[in-house]
Amino acid sequence: MTAPNFTRTVLGVPRIGPRRELKRAIEGYWKGSTSRADLESTAAGLRRAQWARLVGAGLDSVPTNTFSYYDQILDTAEMLGALPSRVSGIEDPLDRYFAAARVPRRSPRSR
Repeated sequence: MTAPNFTRTVLGVPRIGPRRELKRAIEGYWKGSTSRADLESTAAGLRRAQWARLVGAGLDSVPTNTFSYYDQILDTAEMLGALPSRVSGIEDPLDRYFAAARVPRRSPRSR
């Protein structure tokens, strides 16, 4: 038995949302004005909508596991346990992930 051929697919899709919904939700979470539940709901809704759009476009093979809250390189570093030591004391996985993504600000004098 041979595997079925597919003729149309894409390597991935923009994850930020058509109106930058994910970006706004993440920034709100960082500021404390968006709850974790709202952030996760926004992300899940974007993933569902994107998947439905690709299926509706007639792709034979729809990519999966392409979503990232920030970027795929950071995702890989987290998966490999290679986040910077400056975030090792943060217990919550999502907060640790975002702390690794965001470099602490330095004052102009320390540059």
